[in-house]
Amino acid sequence: MPMATIPGSFADLLAGFRGCFTTPTFTTFTALCGGLLAQPGLGTVTGMLAGARLAGRWHHARAHRFFSHARWRVDHVGLALADLIVTHLLDADSPILLAVDDSLFHRASRRLPLAAFHHDPTVRFPRFPGGF
Repeated sequence: MPMATIPGSFADLLAGFRGCFTTPTFTTFTALCGGLLAQPGLGTVTGMLAGARLAGRWHHARAHRFFSHARWRVDHVGLALADLIVTHLLDADSPILLAVDDSLFHRASRRLPLAAFHHDPTVRFPRFPGGF
């Protein structure tokens, strides 16, 4: 089990995210987080498996399915992360200043035509040799 291979303090930190995942998904999440810290230069899914020393024991599809098909929501993980930051890194009476930008979230709707279209006006496109 990957939980036994990570330091206890890191396992305690990741336990704050347990409510965001099912039990098997949390095991995969824990292994991927541990692998990401062990191999910081390899931020790929297969690099995380290699860092967790699970590349020969788990099929890489298990890690890929975590991101594509597993039942978890990034909003819940973000709220759990915010809770950990507020409870462990800030004083009880400290003000919290948040800046939120949702321009990169994709939106879709049946009632709104082209609502799934996304354009980020802050992205600068490179100039192509042929020109535009």
